[in-house]
Amino acid sequence: MDRFDRIYALHATLRRAHYPVSTGRLCEELECSQATLRRIVQHLREDMGAPVETSRHDGGGYWYAQEERGRYELPGLWFNPSELLALTACLQLLHEIEPGVLEPTLAPLRQRIEQLLETQHLGAGELHRIRILDMAARINRPHVFRVLAEGVLARRRLSFIYRARSSGEATERTVSPQRLTRYRDNWYLDAWDPARRALRIFAVDRIESPHVQPDRAKQVSREKLDRTLATGYGIFAGTPKHTAVLRFAPERARWVADEQWHPQQVSRYLADGRYELRVPYGDARELVMDILKYGPDVEVISPRSLRSKVAAGLAAAARQYAGEPGAR
Repeated sequence: MDRFDRIYALHATLRRAHYPVSTGRLCEELECSQATLRRIVQHLREDMGAPVETSRHDGGGYWYAQEERGRYELPGLWFNPSELLALTACLQLLHEIEPGVLEPTLAPLRQRIEQLLETQHLGAGELHRIRILDMAARINRPHVFRVLAEGVLARRRLSFIYRARSSGEATERTVSPQRLTRYRDNWYLDAWDPARRALRIFAVDRIESPHVQPDRAKQVSREKLDRTLATGYGIFAGTPKHTAVLRFAPERARWVADEQWHPQQVSRYLADGRYELRVPYGDARELVMDILKYGPDVEVISPRSLRSKVAAGLAAAARQYAGEPGAR
């Protein structure tokens, strides 16, 4: 039992006690010596303002003053060591995922957790030892994210300019935001678009000049959101219409077998050591990119349309490397 656990356990015992608890019993419960018990009691009294009284009868003991016993609570945030370290990891994850977006709000909490870590000798100032590497993360503007988050949580409509990535065309949108989604190191806004009478996904990095409107946002159930936006492959919405059958070389199977490409995927090992993966999809664009990164270590068995798209991508890459570097 560490120092923090002993403080919490002593507080719990004294808060329940209607008479002095003997020193011997407390030392047994806290698994400590009388000298350690005295230090803990002193800390409760002097640093935490606990109403601890000392009994001079029957070998001594401690209890809370009767008039304060039921009202006194330990000040500040209190967690056991594993909970505190888990919360520390969550704070660092938020900081690493989107620096600056939540920092003003989380700074006081971070400071308090650092103090608790120091008190419990659990490594204050060591948050940098949790490291997150973003891959292909696009630059987001913190003020844009904060406005979108306000609209999502306050359940208010949002207006903004959206600049399509494919064409660069800018359009004005007013939508009912539903949720913010973090996917492959980038943020997306799931929203009901009344002009198109459909749910849409907006890349946060393509949103400009957002404003929260006074009007209440249209509410879409979580079931409908997931059914419409989360059943396709990757970020592309829509109900799956096809199932890709992919077979990976034995050398690559050990890696792919530990990956989840889709919540409803089905997989098996073949007799020759290859790994077969069946993945439902609607829009093939993102799936093709994921297949191409495995190069010769994967083969598309079906459907034929997906096999043709992957073959065309590989052929184009081969043509690009057929001549001298930079010849195109």
